[in-house]
Amino acid sequence: MAHDKYTAPAFNLKAFTCPFCDVYSNFSWQVLRIHGHSDESGLRYAFCSHCQKPTVWMDATHAMIWPQDVSAAPLPNPDMPADIQKDYAEARSICGTSVRGAAALLRLSIQKLCKQLGESGENINADIGNLVKKGLPIQIQQALDIVRVTGNNAVHPGEMQLQEDLKTVALLFQLVNLIVENQISQPKAVQELYGKLPQGAVEAIKKRDGNANN
Repeated sequence: MAHDKYTAPAFNLKAFTCPFCDVYSNFSWQVLRIHGHSDESGLRYAFCSHCQKPTVWMDATHAMIWPQDVSAAPLPNPDMPADIQKDYAEARSICGTSVRGAAALLRLSIQKLCKQLGESGENINADIGNLVKKGLPIQIQQALDIVRVTGNNAVHPGEMQLQEDLKTVALLFQLVNLIVENQISQPKAVQELYGKLPQGAVEAIKKRDGNANN
């Protein structure tokens, strides 16, 4: 893989991707007690073994309440085009405060990505269908179909629940990276491997392929 696997932070999870250092790391959990008292505060610390910084969680809701200004979304694939990385980074920066804004930026990222991969960029549904014909896994198309339907509902206020919106944003982050991985990173890696072959092997492959076309 061209980028580290992302595991979202979750209550009492022993290892996940740290929202501070972006490293998949082990976490040690501790109950936060009120100073000078044995009573529990209803909060828990989870310390990252890599950067030693703590995330803070509520026992009652299992929600992470600190950090509030650090994104827990996955980092962009390094092979993602620069202009799309800009939109992706903005989506990461606001996903904790505006899930709808992040979703809009990520859908825009997919639209731009389709265009850079040779499609029109005007109809995501048609573009993804064409990319599937070129080798994009059908599972990505199926996942994008779900996002596309949800996105159509998003233009009508009140028709999308917050829980659905959060799930949509999480899926969109993953999908943008998956498309880049499949359509850019993997072909790039294969080409780099091919470039390291001895010249004799390259000539033999060309001869084989030429015979196969006769």
